[in-house]
Amino acid sequence: MRIGVIGLGFMGSAHLAAYKGVSGCEIGAVCSSDERKLAGDLGGVGGNLDRGGGRFDFGGAGRYQKPADLISDPSVDAVDICTPTHLHNPLAIEALRAGKHVLVEKPMALTVEDCLEMDEAAVSSGRVLMVAQVLRFFPEYLAARQLIVEGELGSVRMASFRRRCAAPAWGKWLKDPQCSGGGVFDLLIHDFDYARHMFGVPRAVRAVGHEDLEAGIDVTEAELLYDQGPTVVISGGWHHPASFPFSMEFTIVCEGGTLDYHSANPGLRLYAADGTGSEVALPEQDGFEAELQAFVDACRSGKPSEACPPEESAQAVAMTLAMRQSRSLGGGEVPTG
Repeated sequence: MRIGVIGLGFMGSAHLAAYKGVSGCEIGAVCSSDERKLAGDLGGVGGNLDRGGGRFDFGGAGRYQKPADLISDPSVDAVDICTPTHLHNPLAIEALRAGKHVLVEKPMALTVEDCLEMDEAAVSSGRVLMVAQVLRFFPEYLAARQLIVEGELGSVRMASFRRRCAAPAWGKWLKDPQCSGGGVFDLLIHDFDYARHMFGVPRAVRAVGHEDLEAGIDVTEAELLYDQGPTVVISGGWHHPASFPFSMEFTIVCEGGTLDYHSANPGLRLYAADGTGSEVALPEQDGFEAELQAFVDACRSGKPSEACPPEESAQAVAMTLAMRQSRSLGGGEVPTG
């Protein structure tokens, strides 16, 4: 299967590096407005993870400056869209209508209506649409969910998720809400999607915080409200430009023990109810490789990925937008439906 990658910035380069560990596919085309990147020089690409960048040999892959030209390439079977968020909807729909399978970076789109339009285009075209919600495939998050779903630790009583970083310096579009949806929307969509994956859709969200994108501040603390379910808190955001280090973490308190993870200390720890502590065995595959393998496998089967269906990605967008609305209202409850 031949894949065309649109956008050779941070996530585009991260995907290109990860595809090297994915079976059943090859890079058939790349698209960027930057000639240097099309030549394989991605050394100037920056991001908040130690991924991507460097040099790539695109070999005989098609090289395009316009997305429409890549999408119309008959040798391309699937399109991986790694562009600013406001372009996800039009590019995904164009590619689906052209008969291509589509992987689109998170967030799925800026509005729920745009998400639903993309899903409808996938159904009409008979092609696979998947959103790159990579957290679902990270080893620590994958192992935690497996323990909880299998009932190993009993009922979940409380779960907290936090994700923080400096205001990004590698993409000016991220500071424009019309392009990115804002800092907390772009960043915490990971945790809202994982919470949806774990606990379902809450009836409402309430949140407080502060937004000043020009100053590099965009922070929130949100609570997901379930009629029957655990207390779930999601917090974090941007903490001024440049120097603040990226981190992500979670703590999940269950009847049978507490699961704890922090990116500064890799590994998942279980602190059991009997007072013992241990390291949880983790899947060995890299999260980005596992995500892209799930997409390729779905395309080859012709069926949407069960690990990350697009309707759930749309629900995560609805939840995250409810958080933003609640924060703007000073913490009032906002329904997610």
